[in-house]
Amino acid sequence: MNCTDEIKGMTASATALLREMIAIKSVSFCEQEVCSHISAWLNSNGIRHELIGNNIVAEHITDPSAPALMLCAHIDTVAPAPEYSFDPYIPDQAEAAKRISTMTGRELQPEEVVAGLGSNDDGASAVAMIAAFIHFVESSLKQSECHERINLTLALTCEEERSGQGGMRSLWHKRLSHIRHAIVGEPTQMKAATSERGLLVIDACAYGASGHAARNEGINAVYIAIEDIAKIRGHAFGKVSRMMGKVNLNVTQINAGTAHNVIPDKCSFVIDIRPTDEYSNAEILNELQSICRSRLNARNLENRSSATRDGSPLLEAATVTGTETFSSPTTSDWMRIGCDAIKMGPGDSARSHKADEFVLVSEIEDGIRGYINFIKAFGRIAGRA
Repeated sequence: MNCTDEIKGMTASATALLREMIAIKSVSFCEQEVCSHISAWLNSNGIRHELIGNNIVAEHITDPSAPALMLCAHIDTVAPAPEYSFDPYIPDQAEAAKRISTMTGRELQPEEVVAGLGSNDDGASAVAMIAAFIHFVESSLKQSECHERINLTLALTCEEERSGQGGMRSLWHKRLSHIRHAIVGEPTQMKAATSERGLLVIDACAYGASGHAARNEGINAVYIAIEDIAKIRGHAFGKVSRMMGKVNLNVTQINAGTAHNVIPDKCSFVIDIRPTDEYSNAEILNELQSICRSRLNARNLENRSSATRDGSPLLEAATVTGTETFSSPTTSDWMRIGCDAIKMGPGDSARSHKADEFVLVSEIEDGIRGYINFIKAFGRIAGRA
């Protein structure tokens, strides 16, 4: 079998698995059934692995001294958007192909599209990584002199979409903390994100004193909040990231008042912040609190920004393979691992968390081929170190 035929065969197998995964509801914290299904599929293909909660870990060790790399993707989804024009849990539908043909401006046949919840985020990355992992396992088993000396870990995780404690956050500390390099699979059109912004959500509350509006009594908490929001909007953080630029922040929600004639004694608002590698989340929180009268409370300080380290073999592998690099505005499991990484996978982030989610079979094929070529390049480069 030549290389093209092998990739075609892997693509067909990966696509079939993805369709099976879509048909299983796997919203965050409800991944047990899809995890069991993938586990059974791996068993049927001779891939030994561990189940750790609703996470799957498989290892392929060729030589303890060989370069090592983790392939990581998540198997959970968000809840389906109500605007779906087709059933999000039925991946083989002619009407879905018609709808996606209209969306993309391309005439697509049902066999060319995998449509449904989780197809793009993050099923395509998961099945492409599984295919690439199996390729290297089978290559090693052939005992050929030219097979790549590289140790691979495949990690398929749960709870990513909701930042749950049972996914990569705990899996890293329990099982994977020895890993030094990783590819985090997310829909990036197989471009390599060499940095990603973190996420800091702040619940703010301004406090005043209630009174009767007709008598101008009390201290209006809305006015305090407005003043603070104006300060936040005009605030410029001093440090600008070389890779990510400025810290981005927006006030996205506000709530106050109980009646038209009562001065509100409390006004709450929410600040959505996308940090860069120049600041920790705690530093951003403290800096904003210093300019606000409102009380600021972070929902989570752990969703940090990430960046590939300078001189990384992952960066050199991107250059060697001609992989385009960029800085990602969205978060992923990258922020939950403690090693050097990039983020890369088939599909398009613009389709994520929206109705009528899909991925093209050609994108899955390109993902499998891209992962294999990238892993080979990484193995050669890291092996020289």
